[in-house]
Amino acid sequence: MRTLLVLGAALLSLGGAPAPGAPAPPLPALMADTGGGSQLITAEAADRGATTGTLTWWDRRGGRWVKAGSAHARFGANGLVEGARRRQGTSTTPTGLFRLPYAFGVRVRPAGTRFRYDRVTERSWWCQDNDSRAYNRWVEGLPRDCRAGEAEHLVSYGTRYAHALVIGFNYDRPVRGRGAGIFLHVNGRGATAGCVSVPAGAMRAVLPWADPARRPHIAVGTRSGPTAIRNY
Repeated sequence: MRTLLVLGAALLSLGGAPAPGAPAPPLPALMADTGGGSQLITAEAADRGATTGTLTWWDRRGGRWVKAGSAHARFGANGLVEGARRRQGTSTTPTGLFRLPYAFGVRVRPAGTRFRYDRVTERSWWCQDNDSRAYNRWVEGLPRDCRAGEAEHLVSYGTRYAHALVIGFNYDRPVRGRGAGIFLHVNGRGATAGCVSVPAGAMRAVLPWADPARRPHIAVGTRSGPTAIRNY
């Protein structure tokens, strides 16, 4: 009887495995959650210590996820960390599944962009001051309770913020000290301070592709381990 049970379990296991030579399922099909929409961006690194990886944007068509495009991506200088455990100022990219509140840029909105797009001005700042009521928010004109040394003057980032999408990490109900100003933006010279960055051409492709009506999210994670992108 024991032999039969073991044999049956083995047959069931083989039945659930992909056939030899069959294409691997698309990454979103392996994930625990994709946000409920029909568009998804994945930013995947090899492991938590990696500073580079791949950004892929996906469409769900006819019940299946189809790759719409991909690009080389960069992550934080100190790798990636579970979003709920991240600390501000650690130059780590938070992992998890996040919504995309809106887009912004130093340069004009790319043709076809459907997301809300805020144009950066000389008065545009992103407050990262833990003592400010504007913590983790865009402000036009720096509030008195947000120190300039604890904020990003967005226009000063030039080509890096030519075009960007706000990643909704620690955004809806900000936890002080967890981190602020996490974006998907254009590459700088190297690894980021915690954002995800891609070549300029990729940002110009993603913005017209992303449709708020299709509820796109971004999933950030690794290939395996506790921060595996499949867990989100």
